[in-house]
Amino acid sequence: MDIVIRHVEPGEYEVLGEITARAYLQDGLLDFGESDGYLEELKDVAKRAASAQVLVAVEGDRLLGGVTFVPGPGPMADLAGPGETEIRMLAVDGAARGRGAGEALVRACVERARAVDGCERVVLSTQKAMRAAHRVYERLGFVRAPERDWKPLPELYDLTLLTYELTL
Repeated sequence: MDIVIRHVEPGEYEVLGEITARAYLQDGLLDFGESDGYLEELKDVAKRAASAQVLVAVEGDRLLGGVTFVPGPGPMADLAGPGETEIRMLAVDGAARGRGAGEALVRACVERARAVDGCERVVLSTQKAMRAAHRVYERLGFVRAPERDWKPLPELYDLTLLTYELTL
């Protein structure tokens, strides 16, 4: 079967939220584990869908993963400035990894970015440990932008998010 990328449906919000939360937890990406405040953000697909585009990868009736495409500056943007779109919260179910769902989701975001008037660049943040994701980004032409690396909560802990950019 082929992987299809489409907008998430409201009835899938909870499932995608759980896939996203599990992916971050299983990969050790939340410093405070189950008590990490960001876990609720990851689970809140309805909030993301209200101010951005949430896309899912499906195969048949199975949801494989999802991503949030932010079409420019706004409430869901961490980095995107004028002329930029942003990719956030990319996650693929552990059992579905290695089959191309993550890459298909990133490609779909790039296609959407090309359709945004005035968009010159796609940006995203990632953690050092997300090496498989880095390989996908680099394969698709994203390059590191270390001058844009940032710390989301410097007062709480020393997590530096790495920035990647794709010039369109």
